Amino acid sequence: MTLEERLFFDARPEALPLYEALREALSARVPELAIEPRRTQLSLRRVCVFGAVSFAPVRRAAERPPAFLTVTFGLPAPLASPRIDAVSEAAPGRWTHHVTLGTAEEIDEELLTWLEQAAVFASLRRPRKR
Repeated sequence: MTLEERLFFDARPEALPLYEALREALSARVPELAIEPRRTQLSLRRVCVFGAVSFAPVRRAAERPPAFLTVTFGLPAPLASPRIDAVSEAAPGRWTHHVTLGTAEEIDEELLTWLEQAAVFASLRRPRKR
């Protein structure tokens, strides 16, 4: 883990162990995973950005765990799951999903499969020039 990743958690250190568990599990499943720290999120990248980790409050405060992460990823169709806190069509044929994680047990086969699918889906799109 880079210093920039650790600094992202300065204001919310209680969420760092949850991120470490997600990062480790995802690294084992997504080849060439790269993390790009930004001001408000940690972007998940392989060929292209396919997801993000943030503290975006997609659940009402009363429903959020005390230590949480919001995992965001894009897929070609909306998922129907009670785990999805919010979904929107960001562009035609690209649906953005938000999942709130409060425990390491929620980093399971289902979530990791969605993230793998998002990495593949993102790699099929033409990367934008920077």
